[in-house]
Amino acid sequence: MTPEEYRRGPVTLRGAQRPARTTDQRLLESTGEADWVHSDPWRVLRIQSEFVEGFSALAELGPAISVFGSARTAREDPSYAAAEQIGAGIARLGYAVITGGGPGVMEAANKGAKQAGGVSVGLGIELPFEQGMNEYVDLGVDFRYFFARKTVFVKYSRGFVVLPGGFGTFDELFEALCLMQTHKIDLFPLILVGRDYWQGLLDWLSRSVLEQGVISGTDLDLLRVVDTADEAVALLHELIGAAPR
Repeated sequence: MTPEEYRRGPVTLRGAQRPARTTDQRLLESTGEADWVHSDPWRVLRIQSEFVEGFSALAELGPAISVFGSARTAREDPSYAAAEQIGAGIARLGYAVITGGGPGVMEAANKGAKQAGGVSVGLGIELPFEQGMNEYVDLGVDFRYFFARKTVFVKYSRGFVVLPGGFGTFDELFEALCLMQTHKIDLFPLILVGRDYWQGLLDWLSRSVLEQGVISGTDLDLLRVVDTADEAVALLHELIGAAPR
């Protein structure tokens, strides 16, 4: 997809048809007017359709691992190579690889999975920038709403592997932590790759957050940290084993 194109669900828009606001912005805005009484019930049907479409597309996928990281990671960056190796390693364990379907770390993980003979999945999202499904995705689903997309990530994943990334990566990371901490989902591996990148966050959690008593020590045990792609794949194998054939 070119920068001039805009993806809204299954629809591609260009030129004057390109909207100024995303579907999420329109859903969450509050104008103080009463027109929501007429429009929001119809939005519920669109939201329902996203869940149906996502569940339908991945229902027969089989066991999978999600890989997260920055869309801005260059192909020359060590994190790109690590994500590619992790994608390949996950595929060799018999798991599908799910990413956000975009460039950077997501592209690398999809590439590794595809070239290793595994199933490569992308769950895209409507954004003003960084849109488009990378060329290594075999099964792609585009979402309008972040919450629908995040539900599908969690529902069909046996674990998360998280490489260096920004706010979107943090969002997925802390979503999974919160769901496991509150026992909304069963515990699964949550592996951070790159100790140098993540250590500042871990120190802050261990000191400021834990010392304030707003989390417990066992909450920190939900996170596992490794330095290399091989360590990430080996830890997945140790924690959940190879996928059943």
